Amino acid sequence: MPYCIPLIFLMFIFSPAVAQQNNSPVFPVKDLSIQWEAVQNDYQNKPVSLNAVTITNNSSLEFPGKGWKMYFNSARLITPAAVTGNARIELMNGDLFSLTPSDSFPALKPGASVRIEFVAEEPVVNITDGPEGFYLVWDAMPGKGFSTGPVIIHPFKPNYKGLITPAIIYDQNKIIRDIPAEQLTKIFPTPVSYQESEGYFDLKNNVRLVSDERFKKEKEGLATTLESLLGKNIIPETSGNTISMIFKDGLPSEAYELEVKSNIITISASGSAGIFYGIQSLKTLIPPDAWARPQKSIHVPAVNVKDEPRFGYRAFMLDVGRNFQPKKEVLKLLDLMALYKLNVFHFHLTEDEGWRLELPSLPELTEVGSNRGHTLDSKSFLPASHGSGPDITKVPGSGYYNRSDFIEILRYANDRHISVLPEIETPGHARAAIKSMNARYERLMKEGKKEDAERYLLYDPADQSKYSSNQYWNDNIMDPSLPSTYNFIETVINDIADIYKEAGVPLKSIHFGGDEVPEHVWEKSPAYLALKASHPEIQNTGDLWYYFYGRVNQLVKAKGLYLSGWEEMGLRKTSLDGNSMYLPNPDFEPEHLQTEVWNNTLGGGNEDLAYKLANGGYKVVLTCVTNLYFDMAYYKSFDEPGYYWGAFTDIDKPFSFIPFDYFKNSTVDKDGLPLNRNIFTGKQRLTDYGKSNIVGLQSAVWGENIKTEERFEYMLLPRLLGFAERAWAKDPDWAATRDTSLSMLLYQQAWSSFLNIVGKRELPMLDYYQGGYGYRIPKPGLIFENGLYAANIQFPGLVIRYTLDGKDPDAQSNIYKDPLKDNGKGIKLRAFDTRGRGGAISNSLP
Repeated sequence: MPYCIPLIFLMFIFSPAVAQQNNSPVFPVKDLSIQWEAVQNDYQNKPVSLNAVTITNNSSLEFPGKGWKMYFNSARLITPAAVTGNARIELMNGDLFSLTPSDSFPALKPGASVRIEFVAEEPVVNITDGPEGFYLVWDAMPGKGFSTGPVIIHPFKPNYKGLITPAIIYDQNKIIRDIPAEQLTKIFPTPVSYQESEGYFDLKNNVRLVSDERFKKEKEGLATTLESLLGKNIIPETSGNTISMIFKDGLPSEAYELEVKSNIITISASGSAGIFYGIQSLKTLIPPDAWARPQKSIHVPAVNVKDEPRFGYRAFMLDVGRNFQPKKEVLKLLDLMALYKLNVFHFHLTEDEGWRLELPSLPELTEVGSNRGHTLDSKSFLPASHGSGPDITKVPGSGYYNRSDFIEILRYANDRHISVLPEIETPGHARAAIKSMNARYERLMKEGKKEDAERYLLYDPADQSKYSSNQYWNDNIMDPSLPSTYNFIETVINDIADIYKEAGVPLKSIHFGGDEVPEHVWEKSPAYLALKASHPEIQNTGDLWYYFYGRVNQLVKAKGLYLSGWEEMGLRKTSLDGNSMYLPNPDFEPEHLQTEVWNNTLGGGNEDLAYKLANGGYKVVLTCVTNLYFDMAYYKSFDEPGYYWGAFTDIDKPFSFIPFDYFKNSTVDKDGLPLNRNIFTGKQRLTDYGKSNIVGLQSAVWGENIKTEERFEYMLLPRLLGFAERAWAKDPDWAATRDTSLSMLLYQQAWSSFLNIVGKRELPMLDYYQGGYGYRIPKPGLIFENGLYAANIQFPGLVIRYTLDGKDPDAQSNIYKDPLKDNGKGIKLRAFDTRGRGGAISNSLP
């Protein structure tokens, strides 16, 4: 009997359902796998979807049916009561949801599963619509989250309008002509004037580099590139061929001339930017296979080029607030931007979900605002968002650029003639800043420093306003009524200006956001009511907008800068026949604010917003969601990742964009279906005066569904090439001609030429340039006709490989040349790049 009690005690402790140690459950949560299944769209004849999450216990222990909550992120709202009745799902804040088991939730024995069916308030279109980032919190340990095992996405074959199939892809591709490589323009983006001649320049490591003294830095950069290509140091010989960079007065600042002869390459410009762009053109002129491995000798074709950009402002925006991208990927991006002659990097550094720049005056911004993990109060860090999970140490949810990182990025960009426009989101999309300053307030109040504590508060603690942002946050808007808000903004401006000064890089503007402030914000703020009582020009919360940006503009101007922001910054809200509408705000027009206009959503009523602002005197950067947002899915298919609320955006969208008349080539709506062109009736066209206010174009990648460097490059490329062509190259003939039939013919010719250049020259180069880029390889088109399966590809030059045995094609599979017969096991086809990296698979089987 002496051993019976200890034995029973041990059996109790290690019983799988209740196993605990120091009141901490010891069940291995990593052994729970999660499967998401989209079950049915149009559930119960409503525009919603029935979904299911299946939890499987892969452990040798029993998983208890209670004593825990599970958390996850979803971009879609979810009906609280599970259809299966075994759980309740509640929105916490933003995109964070909790899943609480009901009394009927079973304990799961090893190997057992439970299915939870729920209704999402929108149909499922692609894999981005699913829940993500599942983690579990034990009731006994409410402050710590444990990530589950992998989330498995169950295949779904939706039946909705606009679904892109391999047969549709084949039909789209069949108009593309295969153009011999020797007939292609060998510089990209397309130069203003381009002529080839006989012969070539033989590039070897004995080449002499000669430059005007003012182009010394550009010469050194070229030498580094050539040494990489040739695999050895440049040792110039008097008898060697020469590359000469010379000053030529009278050319525009970014213009250049490039002449390649058999014994000399001459790049001429009036400034270092022009020389730099001439060097980038020389890089794209080099045969693509020369980038794969060091060469003893490279034949550079003889050409005569005169070139300059169409737009002086050619920008790309990267959002690292939602999900962080490491410094090395930012530098790699800058190399890509430089190659394709983009000159503004819009760095979206702050968001509701993250503050990514270290500022010495406000260390809490990164101590609190740069980290995400399991929290329901955001007092020490921010909650999990976009699938980032409970661990605050993990990128991409957590991360920031310290001062030295940011200085390195600034200098790296400046050396490549790229200016960095920092964006600090205000007054909306500001939760990371708000919660960071709350943490500062709490700390200083505990120290008895009330005045210091209140110095940078961004919200009124007594504000009882109820609102929900477009991303479902209920506490993410700065209060413009508080003097402390402007203390904060001024301090941020000063710190950023100091960093640029230390870097030795010019700062011209700071972007202060301005988009998506929801209805009902500030309505019950005591600070707003007090301000309203003392400022008769403020009649309602809408008037706070003009008060806020008026003050921010003065702070920016005091540092010798100009103010940039999203379009809402320059708008005044009014109504017509009871319907809300926006007009350019005349009060700010004399201030020469720069507005970046994204909202031209087709059918949304604001299709002409950019043109209204430009016609009204505002400087406008076109950042149109319909054509220039590269976080949008390429096309409508379940296996194609990305958002799609604004459009589906394949490479044709940026390429076909007509900046001065984007109505003209708008042919499909945001769902990819034929567009009802009546939506343009009565819309403002761009006047000649308005054209003078279009300062440039900007493409963008927002970060919600970009969690890795690989996914970033997949979404960015090759679409960025279509954008680079449209931002740099002259207005194409197909865009300028009024004859619709002729315009279509000219467009198809230009489209084929562009796709051949991308497939045969640019993508093979990008396979190896700067270590190689992971661009998206398109799915082959596939059609069944005359008893055979025929395939084609969007980019001539990519290799299609196939299998007939049901296995997925790899880099050693047979190369597709002619239509194939199915032997009963199905045909699978897949395109590959020069490195043997494959894209998505087309399958003959349904």
